[in-house]
Amino acid sequence: MIVPVRCWSCGKPIGHLWEQYRESVEKGENRGKLLDTLGLKRYCCRAVFMGHVDLIDAAAQFKKF
Repeated sequence: MIVPVRCWSCGKPIGHLWEQYRESVEKGENRGKLLDTLGLKRYCCRAVFMGHVDLIDAAAQFKKF
């Protein structure tokens, strides 16, 4: 739902890179090169970004008051 603050495997801080990644992907940039420019070289960190599905807007519709 929300991108994790740190990588699940190695613990590297990655949460601050999500907005820049999402905006660049929407513009149509190559994901592999983009991850390299963001400094995500490890497979575990790259997998967090590549496998993330942003469902926060869908989940927010069902918030209890």
